[in-house]
Amino acid sequence: MTAIQPLAKLQDLAARAGRWLGLTAATPAHTQVIAADRWDQATWTETYGQAAALRDLASDLSEQHDHTQDLLQDVFTAAIKATPHLRERGEVDPSRAINHQVVSSLLGSDEFGELRRNTVGDPYAAAMAVLTQGTSLRGMLDQGREAQAAADVQAALESAAAAAAPDGNVPAEQADALAATTQAAQAADNAAGQADADAAAQLAQAAPRIRTAARAAAQKAADAAQAEADTMAAWGISKTQLQRMSFAKRNRLAQQLAGNRLAQFADLIGRFRAMASGERARRIEPTHGELVGITIGDDITRLVPSELANLALPQLRAEFAARLVDGRLMMYDARGDDTAGKGAIIALVDCSASMRRTDGTGTTREAWAKACALALLDQARQAKRDYTAILFASAAQQQTFTFPRGQADIEQVLDLAEHFFAGTTDFQAPLGQAADILARQHDADGVQRGDIVLITDGEADITSDWRDEWRKRKAALAFRVFGISIAARPGEVLEELCDNLRHVTDLADVDQSRDMFRAI
Repeated sequence: MTAIQPLAKLQDLAARAGRWLGLTAATPAHTQVIAADRWDQATWTETYGQAAALRDLASDLSEQHDHTQDLLQDVFTAAIKATPHLRERGEVDPSRAINHQVVSSLLGSDEFGELRRNTVGDPYAAAMAVLTQGTSLRGMLDQGREAQAAADVQAALESAAAAAAPDGNVPAEQADALAATTQAAQAADNAAGQADADAAAQLAQAAPRIRTAARAAAQKAADAAQAEADTMAAWGISKTQLQRMSFAKRNRLAQQLAGNRLAQFADLIGRFRAMASGERARRIEPTHGELVGITIGDDITRLVPSELANLALPQLRAEFAARLVDGRLMMYDARGDDTAGKGAIIALVDCSASMRRTDGTGTTREAWAKACALALLDQARQAKRDYTAILFASAAQQQTFTFPRGQADIEQVLDLAEHFFAGTTDFQAPLGQAADILARQHDADGVQRGDIVLITDGEADITSDWRDEWRKRKAALAFRVFGISIAARPGEVLEELCDNLRHVTDLADVDQSRDMFRAI
């Protein structure tokens, strides 16, 4: 090796190493390919800290590749930012050349653009996109692997710069190390017959394969993200609700919904919700009959002229809105044909052993019943009515789920979906409990006209005393009873108990209950 003076100028060493670095010692280089602000960095740090799977992936990739955590952060940032900015190759540290090629290939694919429809602004979805592409990222790193010459020279130059005196002189030890490293890199380059090639050229050879792998990886991640988004939507979980969850909680939820038991509910629940929503949109509100006076409430179709005048004045609109929310607007009182229920909606779902049976579609009777019950929960939420679901089997087996004004917590909804008794069938206990709920509502608020929906595949005996008491309570509280007989034809008791009864024979068909959603 050529002897080097005890003190060498840092600028001379940088110039000698520049063929490998593509930069001078004074030029700063970024270690992140995607420009990230403080919020981006904080979001990544928090998500990385919560997601053990991300840390495991980084550790796994780092066994054979360098700077893999930086790569995962770049893919995450590219997925979450509304307008990700890819730095120019010359702005990025040479040791991250592979990362630059991988990320630029991802951003250049239509499939990654499709993926971003579900990941922008959503840390969990962006993290899952990274994890879904984990295997493909390894393949792209393998295809783009280059000699460590550039990274070694960079490290030696940084060491020399750190030891340099204010006048730019570098101690002999650091100067020798840099010279040796540069010479070794040159020798390796010559041995490979690539004296005129650098890291960028080597990566360029692998670029087509990396781009192909990037498209496939992005497509796989996009499909997974869309499938999860569809599942969440089917269960009525909004994107806002999801973004409020921690990574761990949301990941548990996704795994729970993808499980064998709840996965079979998702499609059916989605179709029930769509059907019920359509019926609400087409519903024609019943006409109001004879006007008999003035009362207070929140029906804007019956407001008295003075209230309409208040609405027209900008300075009174805030007060109008507050009184509307509280139901304290003056409106005409009517006596007429309004038959829509106003009390609570109560769904009674049979959870006896026979409800686990399936039809030719593979759908269980339980899944149909609970999907219907969850659509009724939506109905209650839209109408701002209280909602209760009572799962029942034998006389001693009832589980109650209460949703005031139809407001639902996803964990409570999942508890409802997963709970099952596998007992016998009794009607008296759950119907009596439903009547008690409506009675308490009436005593507290004076509200009548609730709706009870009994969903069952069986029949049960009732005593004469219970029948007499039931009739009295039904007349006093003015509630309606809708019945759905699944698979089995309705028996005499069910026909006697229900004002409106239907027989469901096809568990893949949600339309057989359409008229009920129009009436409730």
